[in-house]
Amino acid sequence: MNVNITKRNELLAEKVIKGLASRNMNGFYAYDREEALKLALELIPEGSTVTMGGSMSAHEIGLVDALKDGNYNFIDRDACEDKRAAMLAAYDADVFLASANAMTEDGILVNIDGNANRVSAIAQGPEKVLFIVGMNKVCSDVDGAMKRARNVAAPINAQRFGLSTPCAKTGSCMNCKSPDTICCQFLITRYSLHKDRINVILVNDNLGF
Repeated sequence: MNVNITKRNELLAEKVIKGLASRNMNGFYAYDREEALKLALELIPEGSTVTMGGSMSAHEIGLVDALKDGNYNFIDRDACEDKRAAMLAAYDADVFLASANAMTEDGILVNIDGNANRVSAIAQGPEKVLFIVGMNKVCSDVDGAMKRARNVAAPINAQRFGLSTPCAKTGSCMNCKSPDTICCQFLITRYSLHKDRINVILVNDNLGF
């Protein structure tokens, strides 16, 4: 990555991490995907039961493959015949992996969900939640983060899943009530009641959508 972009990301990450700390959440900064993977595995004890909510970022840094190949009880929802049971198992997991659709410079996380299994597990249940977040998802404020989630992440995900939503056709949010909508539940995480539960690895890279 361009050295100027890297320096900018490093300075911005310092601000985000301070914001997370003020909200009782832990922040970390990784200079590349390899360092992000190393940090993530340091935060996940061997033998842990781990599941996830469909985070592309966790795939992109190699974390999902590392968990499948390592000494972990990784619940792979995509490989499970009973997907509902796999989703419910997330609430009792040691670690839940996620990314954010967007987050703010002062440490607020924004997520939109269709089934709500992801946002509900982020909000309550698993002992630890580990976010993998590319610096491309950091926005100036909650308004900007909501706009990013609705106008960047949601249309791309709707297209990725082959849905017939207005945003899949136009590329931007139409505030629809389509039967296919994935914008059913909005979660803004502004504080963690439980210390050390929410951990965010910021990655000096463009990850996810």
